[in-house]
Amino acid sequence: MALRTQFQNSSDIGVFAKLTNTYCLVPIAECEAFYSVFEGELGDVIKVIHTTVGGCRIVGRLCVGNKNGLLLPNSATDKELQHLRNSLPDNVKIARVEERLSALGNVIACNDYVALVHPDLDRETEEVLADTLGVEVFRQTLAGQVLVGSYCALTNQGGILHPSTPIEDQDELSSLLQIPLVAGTVNRGSQAVGAGMVVNDWIAFTGQDTTSTEISLIESIFKLSDKGPNNINQMRSVLVESMTS
Repeated sequence: MALRTQFQNSSDIGVFAKLTNTYCLVPIAECEAFYSVFEGELGDVIKVIHTTVGGCRIVGRLCVGNKNGLLLPNSATDKELQHLRNSLPDNVKIARVEERLSALGNVIACNDYVALVHPDLDRETEEVLADTLGVEVFRQTLAGQVLVGSYCALTNQGGILHPSTPIEDQDELSSLLQIPLVAGTVNRGSQAVGAGMVVNDWIAFTGQDTTSTEISLIESIFKLSDKGPNNINQMRSVLVESMTS
């Protein structure tokens, strides 16, 4: 299932939230409608944690995480770190890293097993990432874009890449990551799929502007509906037609 929502009139909900299979982070702000969507769908399954990172509300862009761990930039305060330690499940590792590319959510995309990272990410950050999140790390660009976290969304079921990613690159990455991948958009044609949605293995939340065609693609590639991945090529064709018409 994929649900539409927005954060204070912004459809870039991946900027503000971080969703994994074991926890969900949302910013501390006056936005009850946003919180109620997450807590209504997730509250009985995983914990929804209200937090800031470095005093900022753009939680989804500043950190990266999966079921195994959470990686924070050096700007995260000791108080925030302690709050997250107290709130996260006991088996989730948490680490803070000194990284020049401090918007970790923009430069890293991951599921529970693999991570794509900005080609210039610091080697030490790569090691901490691999250890904390328990992932195999690949340095990668998507359609020439280095901000892999902004331009793709991954789960253990599948992934959506920047809409200009060539078919050959999609197939190569799919083989590398061992999940089905497709090029697509969110929020009525936005290329920044990582910024426009959050998704785990059973549910997705997308921006309010996301079209029904985009929702269908999301539910299909991430196996969130009974349709499964069979309609991907058909959806891809419809998506391309809608973008070019």
